[in-house]
Formats: sequence, structure tokens, C-alpha cells
Amino acid sequence: MASRMLTTATGSGIAAVTATKPGCRLSVVVPCYNESKVLLELHRRLTAACTAAVGADYEIVLVNDGSRDDTLAVMTGLVAEDRRIVAVNLARNYGHQIALSAGLRYCRGALILIIDADLQDPPELLPQMLALIDQGAEVVYGQRRTRKGEPWFRRTAMKVYYRLLKRMVEIDIPLDTGDFRLITRRVLDILNAMPEQHRFIRGMISWIGLKQVPVLYDRDARFAGDSHYTYRKLLGLAFDGITGFSVVPLRLASYFGIFSGIVGLAMLIYSIGGYFFANAPVGWASQTTIILVLGSGQLIVLGIVGEYLGRLYIESKRRPIFLIESVIGGEDKAPSP
Repeated sequence: MASRMLTTATGSGIAAVTATKPGCRLSVVVPCYNESKVLLELHRRLTAACTAAVGADYEIVLVNDGSRDDTLAVMTGLVAEDRRIVAVNLARNYGHQIALSAGLRYCRGALILIIDADLQDPPELLPQMLALIDQGAEVVYGQRRTRKGEPWFRRTAMKVYYRLLKRMVEIDIPLDTGDFRLITRRVLDILNAMPEQHRFIRGMISWIGLKQVPVLYDRDARFAGDSHYTYRKLLGLAFDGITGFSVVPLRLASYFGIFSGIVGLAMLIYSIGGYFFANAPVGWASQTTIILVLGSGQLIVLGIVGEYLGRLYIESKRRPIFLIESVIGGEDKAPSP
């Protein structure tokens, strides 16, 4: 059992990508936040699926994203029982996409299965996904037919968002997909070379291109506990997806500014015309309306521009994407920079 303290990891230029020699046939990367109630069942099902697919030549990388429950303790117990388990303990809570990035930076497999800990995505699809990889695919992504155990509003909002995103971006981000997918080491090396601080993994993998094929499935309800993706976090992820792959909001801001200016000018002409030709007094209500219309248009435009500028500011700092406090199990070596 090995442990190391505060290892940093950052991106590098894509031009500098070199093939990483895999250390095993398959890596399974699982970001975890307060998932102590799920981990034992997750380990059982992943072990069964991986053994059936590749025998003993696999590893399971569990990433503890600053959990507040007994997640790390359960991970440590699993490492003691199973030498194929690696527990990556982050220095604090960074969020799902960064925790996933940490696991992807550390894993050693020739093929990498990305899956959430909540068991909504079935690991039993692994043999089917491997078969598609053997047929020449570089990415096999899970595409949901149905979503069980989620409120109507959440299902509807996600459905609308993915269709809106598809219209706004210039790359082909598949509809109704999450991060559940099997990728090759070639794709992973390119992904790890991308230096974004705001990471939208499913969009970044779609941007890479190569041969990507779907596997249709019905998404189950969570095995235990509640979803840790609050509406606020989902909204943040949605903004990352849109601002990371599209400048359409900036164009819409310009159009909206022009529209609000035309409306404000029309109201001004109406007020002046009423004053001179209909002897209608120009009161505070009409003036306030003009000010509010023009002011709100300006604030919306500034907000959209500010969202992009804020992300540029954060990217310009070039801070490490994450810090690893310790790694339990596996080989005692730092993640690839």
C-alpha cells in the first residue's frame, strides 16, 4: 500500500501529446462524493463486470472528491481487500468534472471506462462496449433511452438543454448522454493534454472526434442516497458546456442589444409623437419604461460578456487543475503531467 502527499497535475499542449504505455488492459475511473453507502455494491458489480470482460487485467480507480462521510474509509477498506483498487484522495472538493479529470490523469489502462458511483449507469454493459471497441471504435458512449427515478422537471430540463446545446455548438455532442463511456488510451492522451480549467468532459471527448458510437440503455435510479448534482451545480455544468464550445451567446447578446435599442428608440418616438401631436404628457412611467428596457438589455449583454471574460481570467492563472493529498494502493508514481 502506497501513499504520497499533495501531487499536482496540470495540462500541456496537445502538440506535445505522446502515447502513454498502458499498465493494464482496463481502467475503471469512478469519481465519488459522499458515496459510502454505494461503494460496496459498486465494487461487487464492477468486479463481476470487469472479470467477465478482461479477466484479472484491470484496475478500479476511485477518486474521493473531498467527501464528508466515510467514503475514504470505505475506499481504504476496499484497497486492503482488493489489490486492483486504487483510492485517489483529493485535497478538497473540486467538483465532479475535476475529480473525474484526476482519475483520468492517474489511470494506467489501455482502455478506460468512465462511470459514476451511483450505479445509475450499468457496468454490465462493459462487454458490449468492448465489442464495439474491437470493431474499431475509439469511444463508446452510453445513450439514455429513459431516466428512472428522476423528477419530471429535471428530466425535461436536461432533455431541453442537450437539444439546445446541440444547436449552439459546432461539434457533434450526442443527445441524452453523460460521462458514461469507454475510451481508448489514444483518446485519453489527447484529453489529458487539454489544459481547460472549466472542464466539460463529454464535450471535450466529442471535440476530439475519431470514431464514436453509442450504446443505448435505460438509466436506473440511484442505488442509494440522493443525487449530489444540485440544480445549481447542473446550471454551472450547463454554462461550462455552452461557454466552452460556443460563442453563440455572445452573438445573441449583440442581437439582443440591437433589439432592445430599437424598442427603446420606438418608445422614445412614441412618447415624443404623443407629446407634440396628441397633447399627451410625457410622464415618469414612459421615461422609466425606456430606461428599464435599455438598461436591462445592457445588463444582460454585460453579463454574458462577463461570463466569458471571467473564464478567460481563470484560465490565464494556469493553476493546477487539482491537488492530490494521497493515493492508497497502486504503484507509487505521480500522475502524468
